[in-house]
Amino acid sequence: MSGTRRRFFQDAAIFGAGLFGMSEDLQAREHNPDLAGDERHHRGATAGSPYRAPAVRAESNWKEPFLPMTTPDVGDLPHELDGGVKVFKLVAEPVKRKIAPFKTIDTWGYNGICPGPTIQVQQGDRVRVLFENRLPESTSLHWHGLELPIEQDGVPFISQKPVAPGETYVYEFTVHQEGTFFYHAHSAMQEMMGLIGFFVAHPEKSYKPPADHDYGLILQEWAVLPSNTVPNTASMEFNWLTFNGVSAPMTTPLLARLGSRVRMRIVNLGMDHHPIHLHGNQFVVTGTEGGRAPESSWYPMNTVLVGVAQARVVEFEARYPGAWMIHCHLPHHMMNSMMDLLRDRQIQTADQTETKAISQMQSLAKSVPFEHVHPSPVAENAASVPGFPQDAFMEMGMDEVVEKPETFGLPKNWSAGMMGMMTMVRVLPEKEYDAILARKKAMSMPGQEEHHHES
Repeated sequence: MSGTRRRFFQDAAIFGAGLFGMSEDLQAREHNPDLAGDERHHRGATAGSPYRAPAVRAESNWKEPFLPMTTPDVGDLPHELDGGVKVFKLVAEPVKRKIAPFKTIDTWGYNGICPGPTIQVQQGDRVRVLFENRLPESTSLHWHGLELPIEQDGVPFISQKPVAPGETYVYEFTVHQEGTFFYHAHSAMQEMMGLIGFFVAHPEKSYKPPADHDYGLILQEWAVLPSNTVPNTASMEFNWLTFNGVSAPMTTPLLARLGSRVRMRIVNLGMDHHPIHLHGNQFVVTGTEGGRAPESSWYPMNTVLVGVAQARVVEFEARYPGAWMIHCHLPHHMMNSMMDLLRDRQIQTADQTETKAISQMQSLAKSVPFEHVHPSPVAENAASVPGFPQDAFMEMGMDEVVEKPETFGLPKNWSAGMMGMMTMVRVLPEKEYDAILARKKAMSMPGQEEHHHES
């Protein structure tokens, strides 16, 4: 029996009773969504490599260093060490989340962000989570996919008492697995309010072949009526779709150096299954919510179905330079709520005219504000064709509103067709890649260490 598995069974005996008590008072939230990653990264160089070695982290002298996963638009949950235990502080609380330049919703999240910050550990680590509930109702934390003692499973009334408003609770366990997992409230409506976050367990020994970039994407759906801000968690019709809590074009592009290997971890906690498609590249599925898959099961594809409560890990070689789209291929998931955008139009495309459409879009542009670009041309007799308009007039270029270092160098009006559950991976030659990293460094807050991962 391995040491880590033996520690797992020891946990069951040691923590079989007495963990219903409360922890000490927690400090204020520590998470900063603008800073992704850990400050203890170091950079290295790989001999003969066409690109610089990615940032890695070694947690002890007997484990191999690992490449931290980057969760764009979210970031990591920091930890402290108490002896050999990694201690995380997690706070469930109401969160206002801007999901588009013109739309902010009231969600529930963790440490001021929705989805919650990413927890990153390594196989064999002892983990303690000091959890505080600042929600107006009771809740709990379930560690999805992790094998741990029943007392740590986070199911109200069955494995623990619900954590009441204002109370704290301690979760503690040894992680004997490796893979892509996640944490979430074990209450259906609370899940739909946004209570989820990544829990990544890096392996004791690195995966082969190694990845140079490692990214995480959480898929969520929201039912938010026009002029409202609170999601209807009982609804089965969803009109806002997000990657990591934001809808395109606010999603931050993933960066990859030409010639590198890219890993993407995709988690779905919504009501719909999502076929996630990558343009211009073939990938292989290397893992699920159960951990790493044997290489004999890998085969090339470019669209992976990520079912509800599932994780899928895909990897590919970034051979082709360009800005390659990543999106859910369900047609209605590739758009934002047009009712919310156009107010009086209410998606009645048959009554739409070019003059009216431009006027409505211009009103939206002024309210954000951004410079509205005239939509793509239509035929002179377009109005006489049955079915017109469909996608005509729906473009919303707002490059300047969503500008960030990762969008530098994209073609003008690149954001016009970016909506809903979309982002992109930008495969860049050495010079262009380094230029964007330099821009990210220049925009870092004064006095703070740069946190970009090459992953």
